[in-house]
Amino acid sequence: MKQVLVLGAGLVARPLVRYLLEEPEFKVTVASRTVSKAEALIDHHPRGHAMALNVSDEAAVRNVMADADIVISLLPWIHHLTIAKLCVELGRNLVTTSYVKPEMQELDAAAKEKGLLFLNEIGVDPGIDHMAAMQVINRVKSKGGTITSFYSYCGGLPAPADNTNPFGYKFSWSPVGVMLAAKNTGRYLREGGIVEVPSEQLFEHYWLVDVPGAGTFEAYVNRDALPYVDMYGIGDARSMYRGTLRNVGHCESWNYFKKLGLLDQERSFDFRTTSPREVIAALVDSNGEDLIADIARWLEVPTHSITIKKMQWLGLLDEAPLPLEEASVFDMFAHVLQERLVYEEGEVDLLVQHHEFVAEYDGGRTEKITATMVDTGIPDGDSSMARTVSLPAAIATKMILQGRIDLTGVHIPVLPEIYEPVLAELEAMGITLVERRSAQSQG
Repeated sequence: MKQVLVLGAGLVARPLVRYLLEEPEFKVTVASRTVSKAEALIDHHPRGHAMALNVSDEAAVRNVMADADIVISLLPWIHHLTIAKLCVELGRNLVTTSYVKPEMQELDAAAKEKGLLFLNEIGVDPGIDHMAAMQVINRVKSKGGTITSFYSYCGGLPAPADNTNPFGYKFSWSPVGVMLAAKNTGRYLREGGIVEVPSEQLFEHYWLVDVPGAGTFEAYVNRDALPYVDMYGIGDARSMYRGTLRNVGHCESWNYFKKLGLLDQERSFDFRTTSPREVIAALVDSNGEDLIADIARWLEVPTHSITIKKMQWLGLLDEAPLPLEEASVFDMFAHVLQERLVYEEGEVDLLVQHHEFVAEYDGGRTEKITATMVDTGIPDGDSSMARTVSLPAAIATKMILQGRIDLTGVHIPVLPEIYEPVLAELEAMGITLVERRSAQSQG
């Protein structure tokens, strides 16, 4: 009987836990700071076990990991390095859905020496995007073609019928991750030139993308796309871009939120005596008599700006107190977003992933290939975000435990022995990208 340890019981964990519990040769332990969340995931399953665990207690974590055959970390990425080092020490394989940080990559040699596999980026974005991309890229190569351009887009949004707030967005996980990503820089390759996007211009540098079967969205750059030229083996590509999809109007408002200082993690207030309205007034140097006019002046927008109306809708201009103590502006904004941009009972989310390739072949033939996934959550069931993030990790975990992946070191799912079976099983679950091909004109 194989022992699986799942660290974390957050919003995306349920499909993974239930999938692994369906395998009769696996026992699954879910360890979480809030044991009631782990218990809800196990739901009295005879081969499941829930336990309380503070991941800051390294000795306790080591003790729990000692009994596992494999560790799946669904914790925030800041904890992955600690978990990975313990996996090296204890000789345990590791699976995460998070990006490989340089510190994780540095464990490659140690993992190989111990005969361990640390499989990262096996979620949806990153994850399914890598696997679906490599499937197309390798197919083009097998036909003698070359990928000269690759634009990859992904976004998690409310399904159209449940898009019921002025933001066009609801959180299917903690707002903190989204807010931190809003402070990222970006970089991509366009027609042979490198485009650098500084953090302060992240939401100013966007364009509109039409996605078949889903609609029109804004796309802004997602981190640094350049390393993927080598990771995907497309060294002849003149364009390489990775972008995040959001509903129209998102980028302008978030650009103004950043300019207001709502993502400031340093500036703090005592919310036992300070209202959100007073915080906003302080951010724009207002005496509060005509706060809307002062916000408009600060942002250089009209008083009827949609961004100001969104702030009003959130309650950021209210005098009502928040249940916070001493906290940063960032914490205040995260709390407000988490309270207001939520999925109500029965509502479902939408996961859109869209790839655009240009392939060139001998004789001058050029082909445009698109691959698109439009997936919605299950009413009163799992969200699309939860399914598409956690099921790839669950499938890969099963394959590792069954000896079907024979790799060591730090990896992401760009090799056929990983992505082919994972994509095949996802397709059987209805999670798949639809490909479309068309000849490009030579003019």
